[in-house]
Amino acid sequence: MSEKPYEGMMVIDLTTTIAGPYCTRLLADLGADVIKIEAPDGDMMRSRPPAPDGHSRVFGQLNAGKRSVVLDLKRSEDAQAVRELAARADLLVENFRPGVTARLGLDYPRLAQINPRLIYCSISGYGQTGPSAGAPAYAPVVHAASGYDLAHLAYQDDRDRPDWCGVFVADVLAGLHAFAAIGPALQLRERTGRGRLIDVSMFEAMLGLCLTEVQFAQASGELVRMFGPTQTADGYVMAAVASEKSFVSLCEAAGRPELTKDPRFEQYAERRRNWKQFVEEIEKWSTTLTTAECMAVLDRHGVPASPYRSVAEVLRDPQLAHRGALSTVSDTAGDYQVVNAPFRISGVDVSTGRHAPGLGEHTREVLDGLGMPSRGPSGS
Repeated sequence: MSEKPYEGMMVIDLTTTIAGPYCTRLLADLGADVIKIEAPDGDMMRSRPPAPDGHSRVFGQLNAGKRSVVLDLKRSEDAQAVRELAARADLLVENFRPGVTARLGLDYPRLAQINPRLIYCSISGYGQTGPSAGAPAYAPVVHAASGYDLAHLAYQDDRDRPDWCGVFVADVLAGLHAFAAIGPALQLRERTGRGRLIDVSMFEAMLGLCLTEVQFAQASGELVRMFGPTQTADGYVMAAVASEKSFVSLCEAAGRPELTKDPRFEQYAERRRNWKQFVEEIEKWSTTLTTAECMAVLDRHGVPASPYRSVAEVLRDPQLAHRGALSTVSDTAGDYQVVNAPFRISGVDVSTGRHAPGLGEHTREVLDGLGMPSRGPSGS
């Protein structure tokens, strides 16, 4: 029988968009009762496409398995409802701009007086304090501010303009860091009986991705990339030469064993410096084959490699089916698949909840549980 380790844990979710909702969805996946507090007009992600019949599937992917309660936190009675929930809750997660929860009377110092065991997790662009704390921060802004975009640009040949942003790395990464930090805070509460304040910075999370670049920024030396697409007759493959063994194997796969003795490539330092020339030599072979043919040869020689694939192609990968990596979520517009947490724990069900909540769907039952006046599904 599968277990849910966070079953019985109440989480107040005061988050919107991506970072906070992703964190709290992972908590819901592990059994927590996540009460998502939404403004009367709802989380902005409810309007994001694709949205069949007005129901955003991105919202569903981020919020499946939660309960939705509509409250206007600027109204004193609605803010009081959150305080009453906080008195009973184990955890609160918020991603307002620093200072907002204090103005609402929902900051950690005040809620900790009501419930000393409350763990309070704040996710923000730059952290809760410091000269940049109050700056507005969306993922593309943080990508640029953290150095990540220019670090990435440095590896692009003949490019002088940073990439357009489509994948919101900072949001998902910050959500993961928040989820990870909650575990140690729970462990400390078991020891001490007291909650903790968790302060997650998207800015620092993105800088942490730049492992090599942080060190080259403090030392002399030339930062040169060694990974990139190798062209085939009908596409591209990624062949990762991360070791001497894989370097030799790639040269043999290409029928060019002499490249291992070429003074431009034989030594690691020279190989890095002349990497573009090395790829040009390999492409004399790879461009004569289709991607499938090229992959067959690389696999036979044990070269770590993959074709470049679309997300639609990846969703059909039998590896995902084998691991149960996708769950089916439903809303009133129909069913669709979402990605489960990427980790597995023996005996634990980590699959995502089956239902994406409608706006204010659970307002009445939650407020009734507090003994407060009932409202309709919209929170009115």
